[in-house]
Amino acid sequence: MRVRLPYRGPFTHAPLWGALRAHTVSGLERHDPDGTHTRVVEGPHGPALVSVLVRPADGYVEARVTPAHHDDVEALTATVRRWLDLDVDPLPIDAALSRHPQLAPLVAQRPGLRRLGSVDGFETAVLTVLGQQVSLAAARTFGSRLVAAYGLPVHDGFFAFPEPETLAALAPEQFRSTLGLTGARARTVLALAEAASNGLRLGADTDPAEFRAGLLALPGIGPWTADYLTVRVLGDPDAFTPDDLVLKRALGVKTGRQAAELAEAWRPWRAYALFHLWTAEAY
Repeated sequence: MRVRLPYRGPFTHAPLWGALRAHTVSGLERHDPDGTHTRVVEGPHGPALVSVLVRPADGYVEARVTPAHHDDVEALTATVRRWLDLDVDPLPIDAALSRHPQLAPLVAQRPGLRRLGSVDGFETAVLTVLGQQVSLAAARTFGSRLVAAYGLPVHDGFFAFPEPETLAALAPEQFRSTLGLTGARARTVLALAEAASNGLRLGADTDPAEFRAGLLALPGIGPWTADYLTVRVLGDPDAFTPDDLVLKRALGVKTGRQAAELAEAWRPWRAYALFHLWTAEAY
C-alpha cells in the first residue's frame, strides 16, 4: 500500500536522511542508494514493513506499507509522521532561531530542518545504550547482532526488534557473549528490558519527568542518555542535551552548564537548534 504523507515546507531533508543512513541497523532497516529507507515498524496487530522516500518536488513523503493487518495503516502512518517530524510548521521555528547569530547561518543553509524521532521508545533506548562510548559502526554491529539473535522474522529478511520480555528472560552471560558486549553494558540492557517489561513507560506520550526519572534509576544510564532519549522519543521541541560532546564542540564550550546557558535564548526550540548544530558537525 502506498501512502502520501504531506508536510509543510520548507523541508531540507538530506540531513535527516543522512542520520537514517548513518544509524541503519542491518536486519531491522535498510537504506538504499536512491534514498529509500526501509524498516520494521510495530503496528497494533504486529510488525509492519515501511519504506519511506521524500518527493520534494511534490511536497510529500511516499510511504510503502506492508502491514500485519490492513486496519493498522492509520496507526503506522501516525508513527511514521512522528518519527520523521512531518507535522511541524518550520516557519516559526526558523524565524525564531534565525534571530541568534550562531544559528542564523545554519538555518539559512538548511531551512525546515527536522528532528529525528523514534518509532519505538524501547528500541531507541536499547540501541542508544549499545552505542554508548563506542563508534557508530560498532553500535550498528551490536544492534544487528541483537536483532538477528532475538528478533522476530517479518518480511524479506527483516526482523522486528525483540520485545522487552524476550530480552529480560535471557541469561546475562549468554546475552553478553552473543553480542560481544562488556558485562556492564549487557547488564544495563537487560535491566532496561526488565524495567520495560515491568511497566517502565517509554512511549512518546510519557510524562517527561517520569520518563527521565525512570531511566536514571537504571544502572549504567546517566544524564546524557536520559536527555538524548527525551529528545528522540518524546518529541519535545525544547528538549536538550547540554553535556553532549558534539554539541559542546560546535558551541566552543567546555561544560554542559555553559552549553545550557547559551541555549536558554533558543527556548522553546532548543531541540531544533540541537539538530542544526549536530548536523553542522556530524553530517
